[in-house]
Amino acid sequence: MNGYRGVIPGVFTLGNLFCGFASILTSIRGAHPTEAAWMIVFAAFFDFLDGLVARLAKSASRFGVEFDSLCDIVSFGVAPAAMLYSFKMVELGNWGWVLGFIFITAGAFRLARFNITAKIETKSNFIGLPLPAAALGLASFVIFCDHFWGAIRLDSILYVMVIAYSALMVSTIEFESMPSFDISISRNRVKILSLVAISLLLLIKTKLMLFPILVLYAFSGPLRLIVGLINSSVRRELLRPRNLFKKDDSRKAS
Repeated sequence: MNGYRGVIPGVFTLGNLFCGFASILTSIRGAHPTEAAWMIVFAAFFDFLDGLVARLAKSASRFGVEFDSLCDIVSFGVAPAAMLYSFKMVELGNWGWVLGFIFITAGAFRLARFNITAKIETKSNFIGLPLPAAALGLASFVIFCDHFWGAIRLDSILYVMVIAYSALMVSTIEFESMPSFDISISRNRVKILSLVAISLLLLIKTKLMLFPILVLYAFSGPLRLIVGLINSSVRRELLRPRNLFKKDDSRKAS
């Protein structure tokens, strides 16, 4: 029976891959950009369920990690790049596909690094922005623009986002991971409460709230790094030994 535990998470992983492939086909077909964007959102939902079920069933495996990453590069690497190039970045000519390729390359690097360093049973904070979060950030931007203007606007912001997300993925900046189910740890309780609040916001105003929430998550890593550097600098300054009698001694010597 234990041998079948990995089957159910694998089904959700296939759902992730299916949605990613559907998003790519939607972009190639030239349908409305939000259709491709929503398929990426659905892929992320299946990816979330995949990890959740694997942890609940205690069926995490090295094969599952590798299979999940291969599906992720399609759904969260190729699909967003294809979507943005088809509906917006094609206007940039060669620079359009270069931007898309940079995003895919950064995503592949992020997944390869994660696979090398990932531990099957324990899960600490993410090193570098997770590829699904970056892909969702871009997809939610498309949905956000359509909600207000019916088309993809704010081109400069979009291009900056592609470059920024690519840089954050290959960085070594820490980002918060999903909470574990151990509510005896106060950190997990805070994470779970935050996750519940975010889920409620998304249920009430999905199109409006998804993009700002993901932008805040992308900013949280650099902000956490800056705050940590400031705190370290302040601590070093407070702990630095000082010669309080240096001034008085110099006067006596004169």
